[in-house]
Amino acid sequence: MDPLGEKELRASFVNCSKGEASRINLPKLAELPWEDLDFLGWRDPGAPDRAYLVAPRESGPVGVTLRVPQNIRRSFTKTTVCSLCVTAHPGSGVALLAARRTGAAGRQGNTVGTYICADLACSLYLRGRKTPELASRYEEHLTVEERLARMAGNLDTFLGNVLKT
Repeated sequence: MDPLGEKELRASFVNCSKGEASRINLPKLAELPWEDLDFLGWRDPGAPDRAYLVAPRESGPVGVTLRVPQNIRRSFTKTTVCSLCVTAHPGSGVALLAARRTGAAGRQGNTVGTYICADLACSLYLRGRKTPELASRYEEHLTVEERLARMAGNLDTFLGNVLKT
């Protein structure tokens, strides 16, 4: 992913107002491993129920605000799998993240949810830059490039559902 500046990031958000986008707590952009990212995702350290995802698209970067539903009972003994990168994590390593849809549907409160790595570091897991906290990992016979392509397709599907009006 090409590095993005603050102004470009804030302008990319499609499912919130410009005012809301201006108040988003951004990560330290200069410290990010841009060359290893297929999308930028982060959790708001000041608001644990908020997360953000910005992905490059043909028309330019598209950002969505995400919410982590509260009061969901999770089993910390079960393994869960990210819907984007298909990385397995122990109980709290994957979170259900919901994005408000764009347009009239979003104004009516409609959302699209999917299970994503709780730290939104999918690209780093697939590239081996970060390791999930599992003692054993199931074995896939796909190359890194094939896994990255699958993740890109899964991300496009999710964003397409958010953008569908």
